[in-house]
This record gives sequence, C-alpha cells and structure tokens, in this order.
Amino acid sequence: MPNPTAAMIVIGDEILSGRTRDSNMHYLAKQLTAQGIDLSEVRVVADEADNIISAVKGLSATYDNVFTSGGIGPTHDDITADCIAAAFDTHIDVRDDARALLADMYEKTGREFNAARMRMARIPDGATLIDNPVSTAPGFTLKNVHVMAGVPSVFEAMVASVLPTLTGGAPLQSVSVRLDRGEGDIAGPLGEIANAYPSVSIGSYPFNIDGKYGANIVFRGTNSDVISQAEAALRAVFPEAIDAANSRNLV
Repeated sequence: MPNPTAAMIVIGDEILSGRTRDSNMHYLAKQLTAQGIDLSEVRVVADEADNIISAVKGLSATYDNVFTSGGIGPTHDDITADCIAAAFDTHIDVRDDARALLADMYEKTGREFNAARMRMARIPDGATLIDNPVSTAPGFTLKNVHVMAGVPSVFEAMVASVLPTLTGGAPLQSVSVRLDRGEGDIAGPLGEIANAYPSVSIGSYPFNIDGKYGANIVFRGTNSDVISQAEAALRAVFPEAIDAANSRNLV
C-alpha cells in the first residue's frame, strides 16, 4: 500500500525576493519522511490571494495533506487565513477560543490586544486549532490543509502538534554507494537497474575531488529487501563500489 502523500505551500513575497531564506520545507520534509508521509510537491507563492487560493484548491485535491507556511500574522499582507476560507467557500471571523488564547497572552505580557493582533484570531468555520507553544497565536487545520506560521521556531512547534494526528506509512530507508567514475560511465547500467526496480528511487549525485570524478548513488524506498536487491545489482556491474559515508539511514 503506498504511503500517504503531502504537498507544501510556502507563502511570502520575502521568500521569492530572496530577502528571507526558507528553512521550513527542509524541516517538514525530514519530519514527514520519518512519519512515512511522502512530500511530493512544494510551491512558493507570493502574497497574492488568487495565487494562494489556486494553489490550495489544486494541491488539496491532489494530495492527502497540504501544509502551508506564512501569512497568518497581524499585518495587512497576512492573508493566508482568508485565502484558505475562500478556497473552501467557508465563512471566516474572529473565533472565541482563538481570541481567548491571545487575550490571555497579551494580558500576561502587558501588551495591548489591539485590532491588528485580533486578526490572528480569525479562523474559518469548521477548522481545528493548531497549538502554538512558542508565541500562542494558533494555526489551524481545515479539511486536509494545515495552516502554519512562517517563523521557523513556530512552524516547527506546529508541525510537532499536527504530526501525531496524521496517518503515516512505512518510513523511507536509504542506502548510499560511492563509485569513483564519472556519471557518463555509469548512466547506462544505472538506468537499466532503475527500470528493473521501479519501487526504488535511485539518484546519482556527482562529485569532483582533486580533479577525480565520481558519484554517490542513493537508493531510497520503503522495502529494505528490494533496496538491497537494487544495490546488489549495481555492485555486480561495478564491483569496485564502496559504501558512502553514512551509507544506511532512515531518510
């Protein structure tokens, strides 16, 4: 049975302009892999409602889970919650439980709970809140879309809140083999092995050390026996192959 699938939407002009480097995708990919959920697509979209709504509609209809990061803060360009509501034709407004969380936090910290901060309590009807132990303002899940903050520490905390609620599959395993040959020398046999073992993802990652070409061949899959068979097929063709560093992992 194939693993559940997921997609991610990274939202923000600051990502597309290069002003901010996104780390959330890398973190999410590792967490989903360990959970046995295959991250199959990632889109980066600007703070434009039509683009966000289109991405949410398309990806939520294609994958089992969709994760979004960014756009749920207090400023005018934080429009993700409204876009999620629009994508599912759902009403959105300030919700009492979200407002109570924020009001309590701002009272304890002695800061004003103003209209801008109230925006972070706007939740679409039917959504489930995602806990935020870092800065309180919640994310939410609506249908199969999990809406999270863009700040990495908050995003990671929200992922930790959501993952236990999701159905996972078999964790992805990997084996890495090093060949001190150029990719042009190994491409033919490698393609034949890939065709013979379609359930194994086989990647070639070239390197050049002191002018000598080589490649690390990485076998990924959920069935360790089939991975071993594909690896053995490669070693039969290239007996000089050696284990690469950190060659056997859950990745």
